[in-house]
Amino acid sequence: MQRFLNDPDDIVDETVRGFVRAHADRVRLHPDNARVVAALDAPVASKVGIVTGGGSGHEPAFIGYTGAGMVDATAVGELFSSPTAKSFRDAIAAADGGKGVVVLYGNYAGDNMNVKMASKMAAKDDVEVLTVVANDDVSSAPPEEREKRRGVAGEIFMWKIGGAKAAQGASAEEVRAAAQGAIDACRSVGVGLGPCTLPAVGHPNFQIEPGKMEMGIGHHGEPGTSVTDLGTADEVAAEMARLVLDDHDLPAGTEVAVLVSGLGATPRNELYVLYDRMARAIEGRGLVIHKSYVGDYFTSLEMIGATLTVMALDDERKALLAAPTDCPAFGAA
Repeated sequence: MQRFLNDPDDIVDETVRGFVRAHADRVRLHPDNARVVAALDAPVASKVGIVTGGGSGHEPAFIGYTGAGMVDATAVGELFSSPTAKSFRDAIAAADGGKGVVVLYGNYAGDNMNVKMASKMAAKDDVEVLTVVANDDVSSAPPEEREKRRGVAGEIFMWKIGGAKAAQGASAEEVRAAAQGAIDACRSVGVGLGPCTLPAVGHPNFQIEPGKMEMGIGHHGEPGTSVTDLGTADEVAAEMARLVLDDHDLPAGTEVAVLVSGLGATPRNELYVLYDRMARAIEGRGLVIHKSYVGDYFTSLEMIGATLTVMALDDERKALLAAPTDCPAFGAA
């Protein structure tokens, strides 16, 4: 596979430098840590800080959601690897405006370990750190073991709701509760049609035979729940919607936000084809689509595939979703 590369070992640092240069009106690089990106106005005095972080290769996640009204500082990991505890700690410091920091991140072993270590480091400096762990992937564990589920594109809604609540001047506990409520209200599923390749490795991280698809696949190529013949777009979309909605089990009349993200190599027109059928399935359950997002929001290098996320809304989440933000990857519009 041909790529735009210099030294594969430098791709993360070069990505971050290019991102900060491109969006210098919104973000800055931490002065002492090239793996931490902060919002231009962070830290904001007397505002709860919002921190996230994760492996690279998911752009615009995670750095793209850094900006006013959303994430104050983001820790950057190697491709598909957790940021270090030090990077999480430096991100916490960069976001700390004196009112505490809430770290919103995905349910992966490395992230869990390093966030806990960073929180202990911050506590020594009298910084209050609260956490919310995203676990919206319905395919990674059954409902009765939801604490084992992976965090995937539902994290975007978690960051948006948590960041907007913090911008209102809420307390750390109120921000944590809003972000927790958002991820609790999310269900997601992914489907893969083709693998991705880590630049330094040089070969695909998994295989999908031509004419096949893998339902329930993870953002790093984690095994899905089934490998079947590739169906039509309508068949794939209907099955994704069924998996999410059956798990959600929302009463008719519930308003929802819907996010359909490509995984890196899926053309935008195909995402809209999927969304059309997904929307009909959602509305067929008696649900009301309040807001939709279709695009590349949470990718996996050049993987071919898509994810669907549905978040149940209440009045507060609707207002927080519409609140202004100024980050490169996401807006209220």
